[in-house]
Amino acid sequence: MTQSTRPPSGSAIGAREASTVAPSLWRNAPYLLLMTGKTAQLVGNGAALFAVPLIAFGITQSVFLAGVIGAISEAGVLLATLPAGVIADRIDRRRLLLVCSAVGFAIWIGLWIADASGALTAPELAIAPLVVSAVSAFYAPTEAAGIRYVVPAEQLGSAMAAMQGRGAVASLVAGPLGGLLYGLSRALPFLASSLGYVVAGVTALFVRRPLNDSHAGGHEQSSVAALADGFRFVWAVPIIRTGIGVFALLNLAFGGMIVVINLHLVATHTAPLLIALIDVVSGASMLVGAIASPALVKRFPSGPLAIACMVPSVVGGFTLALDTDYLGYVLLMVVMTVFIPPVNAGLLGYVSAITPQNVQARMNSVLSLSWNAVAPIAPLLGGILLSTVGVGFALAAFAGMLLVGFIAFAANRSVRRVGVPSTWEADLVQWPPARSDTGTGPGNGTNINTDTDTAGAGQTS
Repeated sequence: MTQSTRPPSGSAIGAREASTVAPSLWRNAPYLLLMTGKTAQLVGNGAALFAVPLIAFGITQSVFLAGVIGAISEAGVLLATLPAGVIADRIDRRRLLLVCSAVGFAIWIGLWIADASGALTAPELAIAPLVVSAVSAFYAPTEAAGIRYVVPAEQLGSAMAAMQGRGAVASLVAGPLGGLLYGLSRALPFLASSLGYVVAGVTALFVRRPLNDSHAGGHEQSSVAALADGFRFVWAVPIIRTGIGVFALLNLAFGGMIVVINLHLVATHTAPLLIALIDVVSGASMLVGAIASPALVKRFPSGPLAIACMVPSVVGGFTLALDTDYLGYVLLMVVMTVFIPPVNAGLLGYVSAITPQNVQARMNSVLSLSWNAVAPIAPLLGGILLSTVGVGFALAAFAGMLLVGFIAFAANRSVRRVGVPSTWEADLVQWPPARSDTGTGPGNGTNINTDTDTAGAGQTS
């Protein structure tokens, strides 16, 4: 496989044209509309999902059943991730966003009406969020691929940094909002989420720029063949293969450490507010890192920058294993998370810049699945290690995972070669490859693609 040296077609031309119309992201109306819609969807969904286990307990009066309902509500993402990527690459993405918004609105407003009227049952509470999580699995790659189409390549680093900040803000706002609304009326979080989907639908409706290549609606391949083609693309590019394993390992390590710390604090009778404060502080530090990311990504080559920014996380992980003080946990989590947004912004921006539009969504879905699949392992493994070897050794084990992932990441030549944003578009991958390709092109080892909201270094979903 080689990379095209001729001027990019389709989406790349559209991106360059976009840069003449919108020299600043904050004047790029389609980008702002997509960002606003997804932000409303994230905050509304988060508020409602916060309330699901609480309402489940109120209905069933069983902690076990409340946990089961919560687990079922997350399963839709795993079930829908791969089909979502195929569909988002084959049909009009703007229309798909509208459909997702309509379905999300209908489900949450239906739950609000059912609970407000006292008719909500446990099976309904389990199945409805299951469908909504599947809708979210469709929304993520569709929006990510659409962003690539409306943002010029040289601005993708800044765009991804803003999306990192958006995720941090949503995580900070959603939980407290859900708790506030639940305190007023337990059905209100469902209403808030339905309104979030209304905003998402309205913003998608006003996006007038196409979010697909002109040939994206074609069906030369069957759905199965299109999915297989997405897997081939992921596996054909060395940096993407690295991303599958390394970022899954890093997410598992970060998630496991958070679980271990939270469970340890619960076992030592730490006040719940103080436990929640660690997550809030981590989210706030991610936001700070996201604010600083655009300037860093513009100035430094993204590959070396990402390697350098991961060092504090690795060192902080091992330091956590030596510290059982609450204040130490808080400070070290700040150190470990504040440098992660530049990693994600640079590499995710590079990914979007070099990935052809006709495989963008499938790429996102394949990699998202690799990360989402390890998400349930973190609490399970964290609980087992904490109960068998204690908090220090449990944190050390996860820190060891961070170290292994970092070494594999830093040793990858294709990662080290990722440059500044002005060079990204020159690395556009030609796909499908020409039969005469020898696989020795300049970018044969410098391609990666990821989902901008579901995963990345130090982000669990």
